[in-house]
Amino acid sequence: MTKRPNILWLCADQQRFDTVGCFGNPFVETPNLDRLAGEGVMFEHAYAQSPVCTPSRASFLTGRYPRTTRARQNGGSIPPDERLIPRILADAGYTCGLVGKLHIRAAHPRPDRPVESRVDDGYSWFSWSHQPPPNAAQAAMDWPTNAYSNWLRARGVAFTRQAHPETEHVQIGLDEQHQHTTWCAGTATEFVETMAGFPQPWLLSVNFYDPHHPFDPPKDLLERYLDRLDDIPLPRFQPGELDDKPLLQQDHYAGGHSAARTFVHADMGEREHRLIRAAYWAMIDLLDRQIGRILDALERTGQREDTIVIFHADHGEMLGDHGIYLKGPYFYDPAVRVPLILNWPRRLPAGRRVSGLVELVDVAPTVLEAVGAEPEPGIQGRSLLPLIDNRVAEHRDDVYSEFYNAGGPHRGRRTYATMVRSERHKIVAYHGSGDGVRGELYDLEDDPGEHVNRWDDPAYLTAKTDMLQRMVDRMAMTADPLPVRDDVW
Repeated sequence: MTKRPNILWLCADQQRFDTVGCFGNPFVETPNLDRLAGEGVMFEHAYAQSPVCTPSRASFLTGRYPRTTRARQNGGSIPPDERLIPRILADAGYTCGLVGKLHIRAAHPRPDRPVESRVDDGYSWFSWSHQPPPNAAQAAMDWPTNAYSNWLRARGVAFTRQAHPETEHVQIGLDEQHQHTTWCAGTATEFVETMAGFPQPWLLSVNFYDPHHPFDPPKDLLERYLDRLDDIPLPRFQPGELDDKPLLQQDHYAGGHSAARTFVHADMGEREHRLIRAAYWAMIDLLDRQIGRILDALERTGQREDTIVIFHADHGEMLGDHGIYLKGPYFYDPAVRVPLILNWPRRLPAGRRVSGLVELVDVAPTVLEAVGAEPEPGIQGRSLLPLIDNRVAEHRDDVYSEFYNAGGPHRGRRTYATMVRSERHKIVAYHGSGDGVRGELYDLEDDPGEHVNRWDDPAYLTAKTDMLQRMVDRMAMTADPLPVRDDVW
């Protein structure tokens, strides 16, 4: 009997699609991710189901949409009856481990919450750290169960960040040997080496916090960019482009949105924008180097051929594009389009680039098909293997993403928005808003940067009608398939 494959599931936090060498970025140093893609399958148009953490993570861990999992917002919790992929595989005989972040339940530290509470997630090996700790002055905001904090403490290292001399938006983090990402990789390597001595297959979720803000790379990795800082492109923003876009974007640009009060695009100079981008890229360089350690452990222990490696991010980062930093109810490609790479030497082709539209909700059913597990009736995603194997010519006509009060209020109102992107157009609708918030419609053929809003353009009435129909269809067709029908009536 052929051994069932192991699953190494690598997830970055807040990493946009255009931040890897194989995706066309000439500045970053990502040889390990580039090699994974070169020896595997790279999806050029993969979209997250939400532009913020919890809804996206709950979605790709279950294969179900945010509105279906009911984990629709950060600070909310996935209900205990949801079936996660590690739970399904644990029931099928896999040993499942977690390193780093999980964030499918409320995870803000407070005295009565010493750890992110858990559902029956299937992880029997649980090394949890939601994020790096705060500085010493804010130690009470850490978790006593933060494995990374305890790892630092055992080494006599105090977690600190130093202010950058030129901008408050960039900080100098710990040396690489003490970084959260380095801890993740070392702990993952320990798991890989341990499981090499056992016959059962395994799944390991490695959830890095990088390159999530605050932007705090090690000093030496940031310095690599400083000699060519002037070559780093500025954020993609055209003056006046927000004039006919939603008010919440205009407020974010000016610093009036709660998510952006410390990142006010309008107040930053060109060098500051470039420094932030350099720090973000330096964090990705660190991420790649540490992923290389885990891949080396697979090779060293003879498990590489039998391990499916998945790499993606939970969502993106605006990074100043369209006048916006960080994340929120925004569906521009920098916010919802993410890198996605699948690599399995024994089964998948090398060097395959898939240009069609796919969703992160498709990762879960792909894993289940790959390991020969029974399909779950509640899963809504579609396995990517038929697309990879050329059993189907096209995987999806469009992709769908949601934001249901997932962040803080804007002008005292909660934001509900949905997005559909087809091959040519992208539409965003804001629901139930009475404060003048508009929708968005982009022609991605003529305007791939999404700068010109065609929502009220009469020349795009037919396209707008078609895209709104697609949105209604996706809303209807993503209704929860559970419970399954028992009989004809």
